[in-house]
Parts: sequence; structure tokens; C-alpha cells
Amino acid sequence: MTNEERLIDLEIRITRQDDLVDTLNTQVYRQQEKLLELEALCVALANRMREFAASASERTAMSDERPPHY
Repeated sequence: MTNEERLIDLEIRITRQDDLVDTLNTQVYRQQEKLLELEALCVALANRMREFAASASERTAMSDERPPHY
């Protein structure tokens, strides 16, 4: 293999690696965006569950009270 062939081979490899790195960076960025979206959804769900639990405990407390006519 001549030096020129080796140089061409190395340039091709570097170009392929650059393309692969760009592809991987794009994928990592998309995954990070999805993770942020899922974290926001989890926080919203946890807040709704807390609200639901609080309203359920209020309803339970009200249902345990005796009506005024007793």
C-alpha cells in the first residue's frame, strides 16, 4: 500500500467517523429532549396524584361526619 492510498484510506475513515459522531450526537440530543419531556410528565402526574389524594381524604372526612339531623 502506498502512502497516498494509506492517506486516502485514513481520510475515508475519518469522514465516516465524523458522520457517525454527528449521528450519535443527534440521537443523544433527541433522547435528552425526550427525557426532559418524560420528567415533566412525571412531575405533573405526581402533582395530580397528590391533589387526588388530598381531595379523597377530604371526601372521606366529610363522609365520616354525621348528618345534622342525627
